[in-house]
Amino acid sequence: MDSADGPGLLRIGELSRRVGVSDHVLRAWENRYGLLSPVRSAGGFRLYSENDERRVRRMQAELANGLSAAQAARVALAGELPVGVADRAVHEVPPVDGAAAAFGVALDAMDEPGAQGALDQLLNEFTVETVLRDVVIPYLHDLGERVAQGVVGIGQEHFASHVIRGRLAGLARGWGGGRGPHAVLACPSEEHHDLALMVFGIVLARNGWRIGYLGANTPIADVLRIAEDSAPELVVLAATVPERLTPIVGELRRLASAAPLALAGAGASQAIADETGAWLLAGDPVSEALRVTRAADLTDRGA
Repeated sequence: MDSADGPGLLRIGELSRRVGVSDHVLRAWENRYGLLSPVRSAGGFRLYSENDERRVRRMQAELANGLSAAQAARVALAGELPVGVADRAVHEVPPVDGAAAAFGVALDAMDEPGAQGALDQLLNEFTVETVLRDVVIPYLHDLGERVAQGVVGIGQEHFASHVIRGRLAGLARGWGGGRGPHAVLACPSEEHHDLALMVFGIVLARNGWRIGYLGANTPIADVLRIAEDSAPELVVLAATVPERLTPIVGELRRLASAAPLALAGAGASQAIADETGAWLLAGDPVSEALRVTRAADLTDRGA
């Protein structure tokens, strides 16, 4: 370390070497949780103190005990806790959180083998629905927020999305088969974020539905034509911003008259649903898929 950096201060590479955590993960913990408080050298380098190192080591210990990354950071930032309080905090955390933290840290560090291994562990220990609802969807939501805030770059978002998409594609294999009710799923033109819609389709398929997946950036005219030709029991359009739906309100009305229509995603609202005759899916995609399944079951039974 350059002596001009100041006594007891470390550059991030040296801190990374000491604690055994990659600099990518350290930066993620700094930006995401405020775990580190660097100062600037005269040359503009971030420099980290012994307190930063101590907080990193405390966070590592809490992650090993099963806390989520957010909870571990809060404990590390709070300083030393009484033993009984710390023990209760560890034991009250659902087991999924520890593996979920490893999954998120690996993706943030662009560690594809680590992310795959963490996801393998999760799928071995929990149901697919639990992993999708409590791990994958929260990570995607948090990632989107960090991209919007400029904390995470587009390249890192693409990396994480690519890894997750590959695993979702494996879970979706064969989802168009069977004899259950048929759902057509799509995102309208200019909407490129379809991973949550894939999650919705996977859960529907696991409950007996047949999925016709059109995916991202699908012209509404094509969705309408397919709906008219195949007469599905449900059409779902998902959008992250209202601007993807408001210009096509007229076409959505036509679509709703051709087949039962539901709107999903942050871009959907009750106002747009009311205006188009659609059903609003306002919750997370796993819960909404289960709700759709229950509603279909009740209809089939004449309830």
